[in-house]
Amino acid sequence: AVLKLACADTSLYETMIYVCCVLMLLLPFSVISTSYLRILVAVLRMHSAEGRQKAFATCSSHMAVVTLFYGAAMITYMQPQIYHSSKQDKVVSAFYTMITPMLNPLIYSLRNKEVTGALRKLMGRCPRSGEQG
Repeated sequence: AVLKLACADTSLYETMIYVCCVLMLLLPFSVISTSYLRILVAVLRMHSAEGRQKAFATCSSHMAVVTLFYGAAMITYMQPQIYHSSKQDKVVSAFYTMITPMLNPLIYSLRNKEVTGALRKLMGRCPRSGEQG
């Protein structure tokens, strides 16, 4: 935003910002993806079906959060400026600043049987849409 106010050619700075964003987003995302791919291979070699199921559940929820976080950041920082709208930027930035940090506690609390039971009990009390309570 500040570069737009400059009275000089800012193309070099814009290019450098883009290169930095690529390095700071794609490198960690590729390392994380590679490590989860190795975990997936190890999980597929497991003999226990229950252990495989638990590992898949954990890894898939983690990868969903990682993908949401890095995907939103990539859309924000790597998309050319001409495709940006302020409304889109606000929605996308909400994903990596608020939604993904809130998902991890939710994911881990739902792994707790007592929390899951309480949530099911609560959902059973709430009237469904279209029903009168």
